[in-house]
Amino acid sequence: MRIVIEKQLFSFKKLLILPFFLVLVLVISFGELTYLLKINNKNDVLGVKDEKIIIGVSGENSYKDIYMNMTAVGADARPMLIKKYLEKYKSPLLPYSDLIFELSEKYGYEYYWIVAIAQQESNLYKKIPEDSHNCWGYGIHKSGTLKFDNYEIALNSFSEYLKRQYFDKGLNTPELIMKKYCPSSNGSWARGVNQFIEELKTGNFDV
Repeated sequence: MRIVIEKQLFSFKKLLILPFFLVLVLVISFGELTYLLKINNKNDVLGVKDEKIIIGVSGENSYKDIYMNMTAVGADARPMLIKKYLEKYKSPLLPYSDLIFELSEKYGYEYYWIVAIAQQESNLYKKIPEDSHNCWGYGIHKSGTLKFDNYEIALNSFSEYLKRQYFDKGLNTPELIMKKYCPSSNGSWARGVNQFIEELKTGNFDV
């Protein structure tokens, strides 16, 4: 009888140990996975790349680059680049930085086009017809000047126009756009837009 009781106690203890063992295995596995994810920040993890971009310089006397991590949420850096760029040039378009990004996404072209063309045409608002809210030289010709009541209306109009009259027709580089947008240019228009696109893409501008 004693032997039977001891065997039953032993079996009962094994049943108690089994759940504990399973929990221990799960904890160890989770810890190892967390550790691997942390140390693997220079490689692709689960198909996601870890990248960095420069978005400015910290202070007038400092040469430390400000970096923004783009791990897993690379797209989120684009609105910030627009905002920083508009801040740099003290542009009145600054409150509309998110709208600029949203309109670019809506019409299916890169986030930098609206800003780069505005920089080339008006230095981001410094040279525009009075009370026009038109930063792009858009609809400005001998017959008259296209004016808008505010920047939101202007942005919506220009964004749609850029898609319909250029990107939808395969004019998707500064050089191709220039032939229709600014045909009298000797090439300087495209060079300027390319420069501003590069600044926006890399974040290589002083803040």
